[in-house]
Amino acid sequence: MKALIPTGDPAEPVVLADVPEPVPRANEALVKVEAFSANRGEMFKLEAPAPGERPGKDIAGLVVQPAADGSGPAGIARVVGHPMAGGWAEFAAVPADALAVLPDTVSALQGAALPLAGLTALRLLRTAGPVLGRRLLVTGASGGVGHFVTELAAAAGAEVTAVTRDAVRGARLTELGAAAIVHDPADARGRYDIVLESTGGETLPVVLARLAKRGTLVWFGQASRTPATLDFFDFFDGPESAVIRHFHYLDADTGLGDDLAALVRLTAEGRLHPEIGRVADWADTATVLTDLRDRRIRGKAVLTLS
Repeated sequence: MKALIPTGDPAEPVVLADVPEPVPRANEALVKVEAFSANRGEMFKLEAPAPGERPGKDIAGLVVQPAADGSGPAGIARVVGHPMAGGWAEFAAVPADALAVLPDTVSALQGAALPLAGLTALRLLRTAGPVLGRRLLVTGASGGVGHFVTELAAAAGAEVTAVTRDAVRGARLTELGAAAIVHDPADARGRYDIVLESTGGETLPVVLARLAKRGTLVWFGQASRTPATLDFFDFFDGPESAVIRHFHYLDADTGLGDDLAALVRLTAEGRLHPEIGRVADWADTATVLTDLRDRRIRGKAVLTLS
């Protein structure tokens, strides 16, 4: 079968190649991939790929071989899946508990845009706790996670301020429920009960200073790829007794399949809108990854298999 494999070359990070078709384990289904999405984290890993590693965590397609142990979707089914690797291929072996059935009202493009960003957003808000009536600040809001967080939090009753670098991206976040848009974290008018921070570097201490007393900052990324430095004494100037919490989306009490099903249901009901900024044939994946790295794509990038 054909699959995208890493090259280690930033100018062309992946190429199509012939690889063996995956042999599913007993708890895995074989999925014929129709579409997949790319994430910035995957793109960074392609800079120094591990030997034999193949990328791909967000897919949508058709189960052509159900799991041998009887778990997961039975028979032929349209699904969204979240394998840990190997999804950028014609076929992928996916754990049955990392699959959710797609109804006819949710397209493969929408499904492929859901897993990593949607799971991260859903679980971030659970980590943050109740948001009804609370002021929430989210950095890096123009990416896939930011769009999902904004829509979910606003629908749950939060007053959301989104940090994004330009007006066009901000306009869409306003449509999804953001109460305020700022283009520089320093312009955010705190105090905020909750800060969801994904930029790192110089941004983290700036948004920490806008946290309310006993507020919570959830640190879920470092898109700037620059270490952050915090001064303990800064806490006494505002966010006294604040909590800083590290977050990883796989550390959760619910299963991937259950949360994927919840994201699919919300999408089918018109309560969640995957923001797809680019759709392209998978032959153009290298170009799309470069544009994603250089922030020329708003929301998610989805690749289709011709």
